[in-house]
Amino acid sequence: MPKYLLIINPGSTSTKVAVFDGSAAADRDNKVAEEGIRHDAHDLAQFDNVADSLEFRLTAINAWLESTKIDLKQIAAVVGRGAPVKPLAGGSYAISEQMLSDLRTMKYSNHASNLGAIIAHHFGQKLGVPCFISDPITVDNFTDIARVSGIPEIERKCRVHALNIKEVCRREAAKIGKKLEEVNYVCAHMGGGVSVAALEGGRVVDVNDALLGMGPFSPDRAGALPVGPLVKLCFSGKFTEKEMLDKLSRKSGLVAYIGAADLRECERMIRAGDEKALLYFNAMAYQIAKEIGQAAVVLRG
Repeated sequence: MPKYLLIINPGSTSTKVAVFDGSAAADRDNKVAEEGIRHDAHDLAQFDNVADSLEFRLTAINAWLESTKIDLKQIAAVVGRGAPVKPLAGGSYAISEQMLSDLRTMKYSNHASNLGAIIAHHFGQKLGVPCFISDPITVDNFTDIARVSGIPEIERKCRVHALNIKEVCRREAAKIGKKLEEVNYVCAHMGGGVSVAALEGGRVVDVNDALLGMGPFSPDRAGALPVGPLVKLCFSGKFTEKEMLDKLSRKSGLVAYIGAADLRECERMIRAGDEKALLYFNAMAYQIAKEIGQAAVVLRG
């Protein structure tokens, strides 16, 4: 009887893959194998749309699976990271053709996590097993107040690294003998994008939009910007709309300042005495800390 779960989590700078024993007798943390496959920023830059990197990432995943010697006939289901889809409650969802169409056409966003369902579906078809996503980025529990932006034409959106944030908070709650629904947390996900979320009883009631919204800059995203200069840049004639969106979501932050989106490379530069790298590393940490303080206010301290 197949018992393994193949888990796939594509991010803007990496693809994390793991196999877990999902049998009833196994502990929930019974990890069989895992790997964080890092992708060089220059390799990813060749793809205008994240969906175009599908074959590139599949090659890396297949190489890893071969190296593990895991019997693929033991895979019972495949689960991909949830991407920006229509607003949904938290939970797990079967991957449908409509979902795949929305992700391939980037209906909601050009984001690395779009590949979560696409890759999971690929392996589900290949292995003849069910495929799912869990806690997609557009898990939405905003209050009406949290949606107000400042101008009627723009509404704040709930786009958050829900999968990681909810799991980390579940583990922290368990340490004090409670369930996620019984506690309030501020949780910061720090990867290619940075989500700082206020969780009230397990519900994400506020968060910066980590892709094209507000909050701190990240290894490759712009975060919140001074509005006036941003408007001038958009109308400068230097960029098309697509190029501007690409710049803000994939070519800003640390990679724009120091040429590296990998924090390990940034740290190597700092140890080598690069004062510029130190300045922008500290600036990113400073902005993340400010965002954490703001999220604490949402939970009334």
